[in-house]
Amino acid sequence: MSDTTIKVPVMADVTAEGKTPEVLFWTGCAGSFDQRAQRVTIAFVKILNALNVDYAVLGPEEACTGDPARRAGNEFVFQMLAQQNIMTLNTYNVKKIVTTCPHCFNIIKNEYPELGGNYEVVHHTQFLSELIKAGKLTVQGGEFKGKTITFHDSCYLGRANEVYEAPRDVLEALDADLIEMKSCKTRGLCCGAGGAQMFKEDEPGHKRINQERTDEVMETGANYVAVGCPFCNTMITDGVKEKDRQDYIKVLDIAEMVAKANGL
Repeated sequence: MSDTTIKVPVMADVTAEGKTPEVLFWTGCAGSFDQRAQRVTIAFVKILNALNVDYAVLGPEEACTGDPARRAGNEFVFQMLAQQNIMTLNTYNVKKIVTTCPHCFNIIKNEYPELGGNYEVVHHTQFLSELIKAGKLTVQGGEFKGKTITFHDSCYLGRANEVYEAPRDVLEALDADLIEMKSCKTRGLCCGAGGAQMFKEDEPGHKRINQERTDEVMETGANYVAVGCPFCNTMITDGVKEKDRQDYIKVLDIAEMVAKANGL
């Protein structure tokens, strides 16, 4: 991240001081290296810092979760990466993990336990919702007050883990009008990136999935599309650009919306 004014505690440094953070923020590959997803990481860190949340990141000790490898069928690479991460997490006695990526969320929560990695894992929208309900986070309307927002359910957050209400609870706190797409919640439509599709050519067909999803976005007439996944962010942003609607429909992660609304 280029913003040197933001201080991010690193687990190795914090542990060396004899401290054990309550929460580990798992940034993920996209949140670390993709320029668009880095902005989401920065927004979420700003929120954590503003609320004095006791957290840390692994920094250079964090490796890919192995999710893309397993989805693409390379079990050996998955297990190698997963075991490396589990060893690191267990060394630091990590109990709770929050991540801005549903893919990281799903695999650490549901698939790491079989290899000895047992943690409380929450998606950042769940974490933000918890903070709001506990009265620790007050969300202002800001530029979103009175605007129309539609939310895209990530497959690994929604149908795979049945997390539907937490992101919507956060969006409702923005004092905006939430308009649902025709394919939402249990009937949500993939953005087109899942199952390693992000990294390969499309199968033959008449229409790309992200174009179909973008059409559903446009049908709502919403000013903003809220997302909670870096891959969904990329795919829907590309769809909006293909339709030449980027000046009328903004694609933002929920963490970015909360940060913007609160002037962070």
